[in-house]
Amino acid sequence: MKTFNLFVVELDKTINDTITTDSGLELFIDNRFNEFENRVTEGPVVAVPFKYDTGVKVGDTLYFHHLVVVNDGQPLTGEDNNYLVRYDPVHAINNQAIAFKCKETGKVHPLEGWSLLHGLEDDKEEEQGLIQIVQLENKAVTKGVVAYDGPGLEELGVKVGDVVGFKENRDYRLNVDGKECYRVRTEDLMYVEA
Repeated sequence: MKTFNLFVVELDKTINDTITTDSGLELFIDNRFNEFENRVTEGPVVAVPFKYDTGVKVGDTLYFHHLVVVNDGQPLTGEDNNYLVRYDPVHAINNQAIAFKCKETGKVHPLEGWSLLHGLEDDKEEEQGLIQIVQLENKAVTKGVVAYDGPGLEELGVKVGDVVGFKENRDYRLNVDGKECYRVRTEDLMYVEA
């Protein structure tokens, strides 16, 4: 199959509705109240856009925006378990393909328009004693550590390990290669700490 500007991924399900304990016991998750957190956001690639040289190959793992699976997702007509993932290297807001993991090397590569960041460790000291301080509101996340080299970072003078600041409410979480990352549009990066 040849697609112009779409990836096609194969997904057995669109919601992760089970977890497996360390002992191997599989448990069902009721997603009525937290569906957002359990949406599938990765899958094996079965077709790549021939219009662009993305470096992605059939069999690689594609990490994608959660909108691919919302409300029954974007299924490929006539193909069971195949879902469409838009790719736009010019406008990140239209680009649902965030990164890929190469099947051959195991390396993760962000795609055009996206940066993957790890969260900063919280410097708060643990309070000990009888009084516990409860924080009702979480402070907005606006900083992260660059986790993977990606397109556009070099021209900004940013490299893996740098602490970067980004616009508020851009800290969408994505599980990449077993680790939680923030997926941030590169255009939303505002500075790098010296």
